[in-house]
Amino acid sequence: MKNSEFIPAPVSRKKKVIIVAMTGRMMMDFVGPADVFTTTNLFLKHSGLDEGYEVLIAAPTADKKVSTGAGADLLCNTSVLDIRSSIDTLIISNYESHESPAEIFEPFYKWLSKRTEKNTRRIASVCAGTFALAKAGLINNRKVTTHWEQNEKLQKSYPLLMVDTNPFYVKDGHIYTSGGVSSGIDLALAMVEEDFGKDVAIQVARELVVYLYRPGYQSQFGNLLPVIESSALSQKLRSWVLEHLNEQLDVKRIADHLNMSPRNFTRVFHKRTGTPPAKFVEKVRVEQARKLLEDTDDSLENIAERCGFGAPSSMRRTFLRLLMITPSDYRRAFRVPINAPGMPELNPIS
Repeated sequence: MKNSEFIPAPVSRKKKVIIVAMTGRMMMDFVGPADVFTTTNLFLKHSGLDEGYEVLIAAPTADKKVSTGAGADLLCNTSVLDIRSSIDTLIISNYESHESPAEIFEPFYKWLSKRTEKNTRRIASVCAGTFALAKAGLINNRKVTTHWEQNEKLQKSYPLLMVDTNPFYVKDGHIYTSGGVSSGIDLALAMVEEDFGKDVAIQVARELVVYLYRPGYQSQFGNLLPVIESSALSQKLRSWVLEHLNEQLDVKRIADHLNMSPRNFTRVFHKRTGTPPAKFVEKVRVEQARKLLEDTDDSLENIAERCGFGAPSSMRRTFLRLLMITPSDYRRAFRVPINAPGMPELNPIS
């Protein structure tokens, strides 16, 4: 029998879930979704249902080993290379380790490229696992997501993809992709809801103390200036902009500071950073406002004035456009006072 042939799986009421641990640098990438599916099994069993998931964490290589950055290496019960039967849900967590020779993963990519709707009902990725799906040729011309830091790299490497790193997860046909690390939990909960209904998914989310539908988007977490900060010009200019953030900062004012004509400054800045000066200033304002919302109890009015928005309404519109969240909701999500109810005492008793 040729290795490329698939054997139909025995009839079972449990859905076979294979989670491939490409690298163990972030163990939550594969442990998080596994916990969602196994916790679902408990609720279904308590309800007297002989349904649920048969969950298996598999290695992408024949040696069945997965190195981790958590002080322990994993020895999986199986390698995906040994799996020839049909699969209900296949999840690729993260991407191949940069410390390992790329050629050792080639048999895995060959195996993965043969997974289709005929032998795998759902194919999914967590975090940078989208790169594995792309390398196997499974997601051309599909809408996908990945970790917000990998947005530009994924789009540049695979131009046929439609990359949107705002959502926590995306479904396009039988392909499911999710964003950074904990987004794998969001995706797994969505799959549970798809399979067994919202009531079961809510119970699982409550048990794991997570949201069933997490508010917001990945864009809340990312730095708005990840690329242009590598430019010496933008780094130098940012310090000056921060000192004058509550002032009018048009192109002429900035160009005068650098002893350049507005036209030449705009051309040089855009060439070096890939963004117009006005957009750069706007993003610096938002980044500083985020920091103040995270670290201080200043009023929205004070923060808007300090960061050059003028009024809270203007700051709100900018946050919604760039981060898809209001300043008030951002603060609630990312700032918890030390003396808030339920927080432990962090200062030693004198």
